[in-house]
Amino acid sequence: MKRLYSILLCVLFALSMAVQGGVVKLAILSDVHVTPGNANEGKLREAVAEINATDVDAVMLNGDLTNEGSDEQLSNIKGILDEITHPFYIIPGNHENNWSQSACKTFNDLWGSDRFVFTIDNLVVVGMNCGPFMKMGDGHIKQEDLLWLDSTLTAMVKPGMQVLSVNHYPILDDLDNYRAYVDILKKYPVVTHQCGHYHTWRLYETDGINGVMVRALDMGGGNYGYTLMNIDLDRQWIYVYNKVIGKDPEVMFSYRINTDYYTPQVAEEHYTVPKDIVIERVVADNASIFTRVGIDEKNIYFGNSLGYCKAVDKKTGELRWQYKTDAMLFSRPAVSGKYVVLPTSDKRLVWLDKKTGKPSWQYEAAGPYVADGVVKDGILYQGGFKTFQAWDVKRHRLLWQYNDINNYCQAAPVIDGNDVIFGAWDTYLRSLNRRTGALQWQWNNGRNVNLYSPGNVVPVVTPDRVVIVAPDRFATAVDRKSGVEVWREKNDNKVRESLGHSADCEVAYAKTMDGELVAMSTGEQYQFLGKVDLGFGYEHAPCIVLEHNGYIYCGSRRGMLAVVDSSLKLVFTYRLGSSEVNGFEVDPATGDIYCSLIEGSIWRISNPRKTISRE
Repeated sequence: MKRLYSILLCVLFALSMAVQGGVVKLAILSDVHVTPGNANEGKLREAVAEINATDVDAVMLNGDLTNEGSDEQLSNIKGILDEITHPFYIIPGNHENNWSQSACKTFNDLWGSDRFVFTIDNLVVVGMNCGPFMKMGDGHIKQEDLLWLDSTLTAMVKPGMQVLSVNHYPILDDLDNYRAYVDILKKYPVVTHQCGHYHTWRLYETDGINGVMVRALDMGGGNYGYTLMNIDLDRQWIYVYNKVIGKDPEVMFSYRINTDYYTPQVAEEHYTVPKDIVIERVVADNASIFTRVGIDEKNIYFGNSLGYCKAVDKKTGELRWQYKTDAMLFSRPAVSGKYVVLPTSDKRLVWLDKKTGKPSWQYEAAGPYVADGVVKDGILYQGGFKTFQAWDVKRHRLLWQYNDINNYCQAAPVIDGNDVIFGAWDTYLRSLNRRTGALQWQWNNGRNVNLYSPGNVVPVVTPDRVVIVAPDRFATAVDRKSGVEVWREKNDNKVRESLGHSADCEVAYAKTMDGELVAMSTGEQYQFLGKVDLGFGYEHAPCIVLEHNGYIYCGSRRGMLAVVDSSLKLVFTYRLGSSEVNGFEVDPATGDIYCSLIEGSIWRISNPRKTISRE
C-alpha cells in the first residue's frame, strides 16, 4: 500500500510539472526566523540560491522573517532576500509585528508595504498583514485592509479570473475577524488560502474555502526547506510540494479547486443587559484602533492604524478634527489643559491644539512611542524607547529623562506621591523619583528573558507594596520603598498581563488565561480571595481590569465585556465585537465608561453610577 501511494505521488508530481499551459508556479518561504549568525541565516541563503535556479513565476514570504523584529534583524534579512531574482512579494508575521523595535514602521520602510497584490495569467494573488500588533493578541486584519481587499478584488478580478489569498495566519479562529475576511473572499472565486505560522503541514476548510498551511524553513532534525505550489488553472487542481534543500520535491497535497462555497448556520448569541444600563457604540472608524482613548469635557481622542489622531464629539459622534502621522498609532493621546499630546510611532511627541487639532510644537525622539502617558498636575510622564520622560506640558519643557532602559515601555505608569512606577520590556519593574527622575529601585524576576517582562501591565500600587502580573504567569508583590520582593505566587490560575484593583487598593484583580477573574490581597502575604468565570474561555488580552462604583469591568480578546460585582458574582456579559478590547476609561464628568476595540469601534457604558440590578 505504501509503495502504491509513493507511485501515485510521483505520477501526480510528473503530471503537474509537465503541463505548462495554465499552470502558475510559486515558491513559498515561511517562518524563516533569521537572526544574524544563526543556522537559519545560512540555510535561507541556500534556499534562495535553489529558488533562483528554478523557473517559478514568483516567490512569496508569508511572515516571520525574524525572531524579534528588530531593525538590525530586518535589515540583515533584506540583504539576503534582495538576492532573489524572481518577482518577490512579502508580508510580515507576528514576530515582526508583536515585538517590533520600530512599532511596525521599519518593515514598511524596507519593503514599501505590508500587503501585496499581483497577477499571473488569470490568477490574482493577494496578501495582507494580520498582526497581532505590538501586544499579545490574536491575528487581526486591519479595517482599512479589509476595505482595500474588497475594492482591489472588485477592480482586478475579471470574468474567468481566480484568487489566491495569502496571510501568515489561517482563516480560522486564529484571526479575531476571520468571518469578515471570509465574507469578502467568498464574493470572488478563491482557489485556496495559503499561510504559515504553525510550522506544520495541514489542509483545512472554512466555509467551503480550502486552506493550506505550509512548512517553516527549519522543521527540526536538519530538515530545512521551503514550499513549491503549482496551481493548474486549466484542470482546476492545486499541487503542494515539500522542497527539502538539496533534495527533489515531494508531493504533500493535491486537491481540486473549490469555489462553490456554502454558508454555515451560526447560532445567534443572546445576552441580558440590566434595564438601567445603556451600552452603545459611539465610533465606528474606517481603520483599526490599537490605542486606549483620552477623554475631556467634550471629546474622545484616539489614534488609528492609518496614523490619524482623531477628536470625536462625545454626544454626537461627530469628527471634530484629525491629525495625520506617518505610522500606526499605539499610544493613548494625553489630554492636558489646551493640549492633546500625541506620542507617535514615527518618533515624535506632538503638541496638538485641543480645539483645532493643529500642531503647535513637537519633540523628535530617538525611537517610537508605543506607551500610554499619564498627566498629573500638568506634568506628562511618558515612557518611550529606552527612555522615560517627564514633560511640563504647558511650557513644552523636558523636566528630566531616565535613559537606563534596554527596551521599550508600553503600559501606563503609576504616579503616586513622590514615585513614578512602571515596567518595561527589558525584564525590569522600576521606581523613579517623581521630581528628579533618579532611579530609586528596580526589580526583575531573576530571568533574562524579555518576553517575560512586566512590559505591558499597569502596576497596582499601595502605600507599602507594588503588585504586578506578567507573561511568566506569576503574581508578585515588592516593597514600595526598596523594591525587595515581598511575595511571589505562581498558582494554577495562570495570570498574565491584565490587572486592576479595588478603590482602596487592598485587593488586586487579575484576569487568567482561562478567562476567569481572580482576586488577591495586596497585603504582606499572598492571599487568594476568590475567582469567577467570566465566560471568555481561553484568554490573553492585556486589557486593564477596572473597578468603578463597586463593579468590575473586564474585556476579552474577542470583544466580550463582563461586569462583576464586589462579591465576585457575574452580573452580565455583552458582546461588543469580535476583536480585542484595548482598555477602559472613566469619564470624570459623567461617570460613563469608554472602551475601544481593535476592529475600529469605541463604546460607551452609560451612567454606571446607577445601581446595576441583577436579573
